[in-house]
Amino acid sequence: MKPKHQRLLLALVAVVALVAAGLIAASALREEASYFYTPTTLAAANVAPGKAIRLGGMVQKGSIVRAADGVSITFIVQDQSGTQMVAYRGITPDLFVEGSGVVADGRLRPDRIFVAESLLAKHDENYVPKELADIDMNAAEHTKDTLSQ
Repeated sequence: MKPKHQRLLLALVAVVALVAAGLIAASALREEASYFYTPTTLAAANVAPGKAIRLGGMVQKGSIVRAADGVSITFIVQDQSGTQMVAYRGITPDLFVEGSGVVADGRLRPDRIFVAESLLAKHDENYVPKELADIDMNAAEHTKDTLSQ
């Protein structure tokens, strides 16, 4: 076989290997992608009870009800046009408050109540921890005090 044909065959094998690697990576990403349902898409989807899914939306104001045991809560997740009742047992994240974003991993019960196994509270880009809420960040930038003086 001529060197020209060897290089062409090698290039062809390399292209086939790259395409195969890309297809394998795309397949793995599709299986591992973690999308969430909104209340509207969950109501429209035919999700079987007991199937592990992720639900995301905003915690409806006035919907958080804490049980007497101190660790069980129920609340409503809403989006623009739908709502979904959620039950959770455990310690809630610090950022979990009414009107905030939440993503919950869990399963639907046959009565269509979503039982969350974990909660992830989301915040907007203007988040400031409670401990730093009273600090004037602009004043701190213009101070002349340094450790090197």
